[in-house]
Amino acid sequence: MDASGGLSVYPLHRCKIIHLVRHAQGAHNVEGEKDHSAYLLPHLFDAHLTPIGWQQVDNLRKHVHSSGLSKRIELVVTSPLLRTMQTAVGAFGGESYTDGIDVPPLMVENCGNSSRPAISSLNCPPFLAVELCREHLGVHWCDKRRSINEYKPLFPAIDFSLIENDEDILWKEDVREPNEDVASRGMQFLKWLWTREEKEIAVVTHSGFLIHALTSFGNDCHPNVKSEVCRRFENCELRSMIIVDRSMIGSDTSTTNYPGKIPSGSDALSDDAGVKYPNGIH
Repeated sequence: MDASGGLSVYPLHRCKIIHLVRHAQGAHNVEGEKDHSAYLLPHLFDAHLTPIGWQQVDNLRKHVHSSGLSKRIELVVTSPLLRTMQTAVGAFGGESYTDGIDVPPLMVENCGNSSRPAISSLNCPPFLAVELCREHLGVHWCDKRRSINEYKPLFPAIDFSLIENDEDILWKEDVREPNEDVASRGMQFLKWLWTREEKEIAVVTHSGFLIHALTSFGNDCHPNVKSEVCRRFENCELRSMIIVDRSMIGSDTSTTNYPGKIPSGSDALSDDAGVKYPNGIH
């Protein structure tokens, strides 16, 4: 019998909050929903957001601000594809860029033929592009990225320093990444997230990546909780979760725990003096 009643208790400093976001509607989503074989078409290379997709971004941005998330998120991690970066800066970036402000914009005007104004990097968390959270690699042209040198002028304030290769050497036209490899990459990404010092992080990525990255979690929970973790993400859906370090992967120490007994003094026994505690704990 589970004496805990299905609850778990973990030290706070062993936990990290992540806000997982699937990108907004892209041009490939529209064509792919009509005909799945459209994903094989080269004209969908690095698909951009649709006008509906940008409306979805605007609505997510309103939620991020009204819920207070905009004040809590310390880092935004994004897959280095056009649609994810557009979603990330639109939802979590600063206000419309104003000439004369001496900071680089997160996104320049009309990026990806969006007809959108530039987006400022003022008063927002840093943005970091990471290859590990890319979509299922290979075959589908929408999942092939441009060179980093092409992206940098479009997204001047996004940090691309963790991406080793300018050209996309991961995507193969004739080889689709196996599902188990996507799941393994997802676990590698989550472990990398844990090495970050930030405690609350937004991640803007893709539906296929999220499905395979999360599939191994929640098996020890009620089926409804498992579904909350693993069900398919809609375009521009945000789902907030906690990752817990149960294996001492990290070495963080608590910033809120207090050792007590300062100043030192006698430690009189309480009414439960007769209770025997495990491992000599009193």
